Amino acid sequence: MSDDSKEMPRFGLRSFRAKFVLVVGGAVLFDLLLSGGLALWNVQRLSQDAASEVGAGLTEANQDYIRSYAESTASRVDLLLDRVHADVQSLAGVIQGQIDDPDRQAKVGSTLAGQASGSVDVVYDAKGQWAQNLPGAPSVVSVWSYLLGPDHKPLPAVQQEIDNSAVLDLVAPSLMNSGSSKLQMYFIGPKERPIFRTAPYTDQAQTFDRLYPGHNSAEFWEFFFPGIYGSWEQWARDPATRPVPESSITQTAPYTDAITGKLIVSFFHPLWTKDRKGVAGAAGADITLDQLAEIVENVKIAETGFGFLSMPNGNVIAINPKSEATIGLVSSSDKGVDGVTGLERSLHGSTQPAIASLDLKQENDGVIQHVMLQQDGESVPYIVVLKGLKPTNLWSAGPAEKQAMSVGIVVPEGEIYASLVAAQESISKATNRILLYQLLAIIVSLLIVFAAVFGLSKRITAGLSALAAAARRLQNKDYSVRVNIPTKDEVGEVGVAFNRMAEEISYNTENLEQLVDERTRDLEYANVEISSLNEKLRSENVRLGAELDVARQIQMMVLPKDRELAKIPGVEIAAFMRPADEVGGDYYDVLQHAGKLKIGIGDVTGHGLESGVLMLMVQSVARALQETGQGDPLLFLNQLNRAIFKNLERTNSDKHLSLAFLDYEDEHLVLSGQHEEVLVVRAGGSVERIDTIDLGLPIGLEKDISPFVATRNIPFASGDVVVLHTDGVTEAEGARGELFGLDRLCESAVQRRGASAEEIKTGIVEDLMAHIGTRKIHDDITLVVMRHR
Repeated sequence: MSDDSKEMPRFGLRSFRAKFVLVVGGAVLFDLLLSGGLALWNVQRLSQDAASEVGAGLTEANQDYIRSYAESTASRVDLLLDRVHADVQSLAGVIQGQIDDPDRQAKVGSTLAGQASGSVDVVYDAKGQWAQNLPGAPSVVSVWSYLLGPDHKPLPAVQQEIDNSAVLDLVAPSLMNSGSSKLQMYFIGPKERPIFRTAPYTDQAQTFDRLYPGHNSAEFWEFFFPGIYGSWEQWARDPATRPVPESSITQTAPYTDAITGKLIVSFFHPLWTKDRKGVAGAAGADITLDQLAEIVENVKIAETGFGFLSMPNGNVIAINPKSEATIGLVSSSDKGVDGVTGLERSLHGSTQPAIASLDLKQENDGVIQHVMLQQDGESVPYIVVLKGLKPTNLWSAGPAEKQAMSVGIVVPEGEIYASLVAAQESISKATNRILLYQLLAIIVSLLIVFAAVFGLSKRITAGLSALAAAARRLQNKDYSVRVNIPTKDEVGEVGVAFNRMAEEISYNTENLEQLVDERTRDLEYANVEISSLNEKLRSENVRLGAELDVARQIQMMVLPKDRELAKIPGVEIAAFMRPADEVGGDYYDVLQHAGKLKIGIGDVTGHGLESGVLMLMVQSVARALQETGQGDPLLFLNQLNRAIFKNLERTNSDKHLSLAFLDYEDEHLVLSGQHEEVLVVRAGGSVERIDTIDLGLPIGLEKDISPFVATRNIPFASGDVVVLHTDGVTEAEGARGELFGLDRLCESAVQRRGASAEEIKTGIVEDLMAHIGTRKIHDDITLVVMRHR
């Protein structure tokens, strides 16, 4: 016995020791890199989570601040408008009280006419063809040409309106000096007598002539405020139609004041007749847009954030001039043929695409919207928040509608998130320091591990080197070689196994020829057995093929022949059947007896010989029952089921089938039994799909199915077509696996509804086969077409 244990292990690049060092060192390196990588990833992830949490908190706080700022600004604007509403309601309350008490109204009017004639006496102006009181009175009252008589004096009813409206001189001055600042307060008469009394006194009619040519001969309300008076008349008829139920005040969109030339907003409070069924005019007040603009133009958020006030249609009515350019607003005058002149400065017309496409819907009230605005050729992120004011009855051009103006806040994201960016940068720097220390620790650990692996490799690989040397001698046919490995570990066990293997190789080499002869004889015997079995199997296949062919021929023989179908009076019938295997499980038959016609169609579960035998049973029983004269569809189906159920019970078969019958007589059909949907194509092209799920139960499942069987009458007139089919038609798969389906079947039948039953059947089969193409047919296909001549 030789001994190779003293051979020293080599450390070449191809030696086991080198590979051991590489594998073990690589594994340790992978483990350190994996654990170190996970540690680095966790540090990075914690940093990101911390930054995200801090960012989320600061973002939420900043956004809450912006929303709160928008809400407080909107509240200030609402407060201003509420104060104006209160003053207008006070004026309207006084005048409405006069209207509701005619006696008091007459006394007050006559008293004021006597004591302050300057407020009620008007002088005709030949050039303007209107009448107006002279300066010096607390208010100016203008009377238009169509309200004057031939003597150029107000008509009696108009003069009475002038006298009654003089009460405004008592109330308006104190209201003008209290509450919110107002440009003017006024009373306008009903559309029959629309005198215009305004406090304080101005050259009212003269200014109207200059700015609104033609107004003097036009109906006042429709010329200046078209649609607003009609809205009030509708409210008088039906108060429920008022857009904002809790308020009668109607606010106008901003327009240019004829007197001052400033942009103003008017607030009208309609006055009602005593019976509340009509409109008696309106009390109103104007405020300049400067008062609203002052609130939003003083918005100061971050460094360059700003605010604006917009109408529901996006028209911006208040914004500081510098900010107009930021959101790309373009101003233009807007005036129609009639009516007051306004200022059009719409968000939708902005030169900034993000502003032009801004979502102004009410459901976005208070929602933070992020937009990109172009500044000096660069895209700068901004935050936009819209906060709606209280809804009001708003007039723009037409009927008054429930609308709400909005306060907008615009602020650069960089300014509002400055603290967030600083916090994230601080977290990022701390994370980078931790990552650097972690990398240094991993490198030091790698150096220590590699030194340890290299030192241990010599002891571990000494035994393996001895085995390698012995294996080379064994390769050189030195079967006497043995190894001596003193260690008690796995390498020592391999040495023991090697020595046993060497002994077996030595033994088997000497007896190899005898073993080869024994294996050869065993293989020859097995080959003879396999040849015999193959011959038996071939004979059995031939016999089974012949039997299946006979069964298929018998099955096809019992199907109705074309000459039988051609003799049936009144209808045309054409049929097609193609089994998936040699013997199919589909059933159809056409039975005639004593002038009655019965058409059956069914589908046995599965296909093959057993299904084909069950199909023949059904055909035989159905034929026998028809010949006995059984004309009741319910009894016919129940008796057939009893016979089939007993046969299946005797043969211990688990097969059953869906089965339906159509009984035809006197141009109507009776449908019974459960099967696929029946298609009826009417002569006019309409299609009826009749579900049979509630008309029966599968045959052979239960002994008595009479509780489940029902019938349905179907009219069957000249030109109508009935299509019966099995699921092999609708479930046939196309090239991409899509099913032929009922919709394609209906379409194919409708396209050929004017043809004969044979042509319809042939066309449907052609469409079906074109759909299937080269795919394998997995189920039996049966199709029956009946057409009323």
